[in-house]
Amino acid sequence: MGKGAKGKGKKSGKSSGKEGRISSKKAAKELEAQVAEDEVIAAHEEAAVEEIKDVANALKVGKGFVLADVDTSGTPGFTGDKIAGKAALKACEAELSDLLERLFAASTAGSRQSLLLVVQGMDTSGKGGIMRHVISVNPQGVKATGFKAPTKEELAHDFLWRIDKALPGAGQLGVFDRSHYEDVLVVRVHELVPEAVWSKRYAQINAFERRVIAAGTTVIKVMTHISKDEQKARLMERLDRPDKHYKYNPGDVDERSHWGAYMEAYQAVLDKTSTVGAPWHVVPSDRKWYARLAVQQLILEALRGMNLQWPPADFDVEAEKKRLSAS
Repeated sequence: MGKGAKGKGKKSGKSSGKEGRISSKKAAKELEAQVAEDEVIAAHEEAAVEEIKDVANALKVGKGFVLADVDTSGTPGFTGDKIAGKAALKACEAELSDLLERLFAASTAGSRQSLLLVVQGMDTSGKGGIMRHVISVNPQGVKATGFKAPTKEELAHDFLWRIDKALPGAGQLGVFDRSHYEDVLVVRVHELVPEAVWSKRYAQINAFERRVIAAGTTVIKVMTHISKDEQKARLMERLDRPDKHYKYNPGDVDERSHWGAYMEAYQAVLDKTSTVGAPWHVVPSDRKWYARLAVQQLILEALRGMNLQWPPADFDVEAEKKRLSAS
């Protein structure tokens, strides 16, 4: 028995070593491919920016908008391909970082301006990727909040109570991964409260957002829109890859049976809450690179519209230079 156990241990060790070498080679090839792609992207940055057209207007929800008519693999407002899209995203990072720093700096001089990005979408629609690839350029003034099922404390208050607490402060970019819209989406689909309750929430949400805007916050609302087939492929990838298992939730498969009901609920949200002050933007998200670029452009347009200036010094600059030189 002891000998058998010993022999088994040796075999397992060899197998483990071989798997380790294969894994290392695979990682090396992936790194090499990424480096090569990065070089191509860098070479295309300047030209790729020219492919960006009017993304915001192309995605804005207006009167008569029909969600079912959206091509989830489309690239509205961008005429380039995948490489160009990644290059354009990279090329615009410096401006985005600069404007976010200006937003934060202005708050130190008393500005009340802030920006709120609300991201809604079906599971696997790329909400997390937006945080990693778009917002991470300047995390200093970012306040990110992920809304899950409400706690007992939150349920004891009005549905907007927890949302109000999570709003960005002056100079901040607030990002909501899901939001108050869950209370007219999940709640509606699963009949968690009577229709007489959730049907009143559209008007309550509109009134709430008007107050937020009046207080100095610009609101960007995004629906990351994927097809049911694309969601299936992304969920399967999570099952196929051990490094993605932590992202997989068996409940996501159950939710797929409610796809039609969710699309009806989203259509109602778009119809009732896409306002002049806080319009919705539906971002086709079957192509992850495009969704990230589109959201980046929506944020950039909002920040550009704020006319952000560096705050003037509240001290005598030349006098301070002399004092510093003499110190």
